[in-house]
Amino acid sequence: MPAHLSIIPPAAIMPLSPATTATCFTTTFSSTKTHRLPPASASSYLSVVLKPRKFHLLNGTNTVTNKFNTASRLGFTQPSHSSAACLIDPTQTAPSTDFALQSNEATKERIRELFHKVEISVSSYDTAWVAMVPSPHSPEVPCFPECLDWVLQNQLEDGSWALPHHRPSLLKDVLSSTLACVLALQKWGVGEELISREGMGELQDWKMVMKYQRKNGSLFNSPSTTAASLVHLYDSCCLDYLRHALEKFGNAVPAICPIDIHGRLCMVDNLNKLGICRHFAEEIQSVLDETYRCWLQGEEEIFTNASTCAMSFRILRGYGYNVSSDPVAQFLEQEHCGGHLKDIYTTLDLYQALEMIIATDQPVSKKLNSSFHFLRQRLESEVYPPSRRMRQIHEQVDDILKFPSHAKLERIANRRNIEHYDVDNTRVLKTSYCSSNFGNKDFLTLAVEDFNFCQSIHRKELKQLERWLIRNRLDKLKFAREKSAYCYFSAAATIFHPELSDARMSWAKNGVLTTVVDDFFDVGGSMEELNNLIQLFKKWDVDVSTDCCSQNVGIIFSALHSTICEIGDEAFKWQARNATRDITDIWSDLLNAMLREAEWARDMSVPTMDEYIANAYVSFALGPIVLPALYFVGPKLPNDVVQHPEYHSLFKLMSTCGRLLNDIRSFERESKDGKLNAVALRVIHGNGSVSEEAAIGELSRTIEIQRKELLNLVLQGEGSIVPRACKDLFWKMSKVLHHFYIKDDGFSSMGMTDTVKAIIHEPITLE
Repeated sequence: MPAHLSIIPPAAIMPLSPATTATCFTTTFSSTKTHRLPPASASSYLSVVLKPRKFHLLNGTNTVTNKFNTASRLGFTQPSHSSAACLIDPTQTAPSTDFALQSNEATKERIRELFHKVEISVSSYDTAWVAMVPSPHSPEVPCFPECLDWVLQNQLEDGSWALPHHRPSLLKDVLSSTLACVLALQKWGVGEELISREGMGELQDWKMVMKYQRKNGSLFNSPSTTAASLVHLYDSCCLDYLRHALEKFGNAVPAICPIDIHGRLCMVDNLNKLGICRHFAEEIQSVLDETYRCWLQGEEEIFTNASTCAMSFRILRGYGYNVSSDPVAQFLEQEHCGGHLKDIYTTLDLYQALEMIIATDQPVSKKLNSSFHFLRQRLESEVYPPSRRMRQIHEQVDDILKFPSHAKLERIANRRNIEHYDVDNTRVLKTSYCSSNFGNKDFLTLAVEDFNFCQSIHRKELKQLERWLIRNRLDKLKFAREKSAYCYFSAAATIFHPELSDARMSWAKNGVLTTVVDDFFDVGGSMEELNNLIQLFKKWDVDVSTDCCSQNVGIIFSALHSTICEIGDEAFKWQARNATRDITDIWSDLLNAMLREAEWARDMSVPTMDEYIANAYVSFALGPIVLPALYFVGPKLPNDVVQHPEYHSLFKLMSTCGRLLNDIRSFERESKDGKLNAVALRVIHGNGSVSEEAAIGELSRTIEIQRKELLNLVLQGEGSIVPRACKDLFWKMSKVLHHFYIKDDGFSSMGMTDTVKAIIHEPITLE
């Protein structure tokens, strides 16, 4: 064993962020030559030096308060142990109940309680450093003897100090925590003489470090860094910070404090990603309002931490709060940005925050887009050690990179997040820590039960849809694609709440009908039949047996008539007004737009690009799917809102994105069939100067611009006329389209089959 072994305190390393204060070790050999080793090399060396064994401590189980005649001798009040937050056990299982009859109220109540308190595991490492702080009245006695008591009483069976049941991948953390505890015991002469006092950070310029002191008195919200400073340089604010931490946590401290804003935002994020946020709407609203207040007041906890800042921005922006992306940009532009990005969670938070950039951020858009690509490269090139924890992180990163936020369907993401959810979710800054607000078995239990409960409703609704299809004889139309499962899936994957059954059924039925009508105008009907269908629609009250020129026209018109009336009747119950006329007008606009395209094809006309787009966003057939469903999501939609330009802009932006996505993916197939297409038209009107590749590039940029404009309208609060719940449906459909067309024409291919099964037919089972 080397003659001397010591550790550098945390403040001696990169005093910029807790995420950068990775512990370094110093070994001093008998030759008096000192070598500083990087953390990985040091931990490898110390794994040999500190083989797991029980250290034999002096004084046995005697407490330090007895040795130093209690804390009251120093003039301080001993913190109450009733408020101590000991190591959190996030694996405590909630009792199971019959969720089909009633939600697990006990589980939900435990989760609600977490909104009022952020629980975080205590840190052996930080507590040891606090234990080393001498009394300002006498340097021979500890200022916080209760922390020394904690160190004496919390050694694990294998001889180490760390989180109980720690993972093998956290060996470096265990070693640094164990060494810090041994140093604390050695400093006050209550532990076996294992390590000398050398290397306690005397070379650090502590006065320089103090310029990073925060308003709460801490250095980087880190008890250990603050304590290390106090060991060498007395500061009353640092001392007050540690006293307040012990008042809150008892006789030990966590790795970071405070962490309230971050912890509560993690809860909101987790509940959203697991698909159970609707059960906690009131609590989430309270967290968001408080976070926004802190954002406006420039709260240090937000703006001095890259992860908290990025998550605050992303969540607040997503809920419609007016927050600027400038603070996120500043983190990326800082000279020491690399320090923030050493933490994979911070990188993910920044990446997801940058996905939320919208059109109003144009002045900084180019800078942020550059950073976005930089972060993506960092995530793609990350090397993940072969451990369960890192495998789960890798799967999470893979999902985020594979499906951008604008192409992510909620229920697919919910299922993936549930399957990859880490109940432990241990985080690592300078030392490891965990929290019930980050990882919690109750979250997982409720999420699984809720997913399976909603899925059971979705299966019943799909069967109803199939019966409706047969009842309306739509299965007799041989020319039509059978896409009822896909149509219903697009609803269930986005508007999945049990109470939104009417919205799903309206969405799905109209989805089936638009597919049938689209195929009828494309391949199934003659011009005579198309015109006959439109005339019937204009008359509305007709005798199908005599006024229809063919059986196919009769089947289609009858299905349209009965379904529109049925949906109109249901809408009246929600809206307390007649919406049937609105729905009829939506369908009439679609039929006329489809007829115009059929006439272009018949006459071999080549419309201008503007003429094509003006007609094509309507003929893409999203109107009957989305617009009637708006009547069933809750808010009242009076006629003046339905006629408002904002309402039409939402529809046009959504539909234009969908049409262009479809045209890009179906270009080759439709070109062979001689059909009009935006890509082909751009090439034709380019007079030989525009290649197919260039045309696709132009249209892709148009899609991006219009998608950002759509999101901007959806998130707009002040001055908006359309209710947010309704605007969300336009964005949800946009996400469906981007998901379907992310690789090919997903609606026409069979590649979605497994995904449909996972969302509608296959329950989740916990191992």
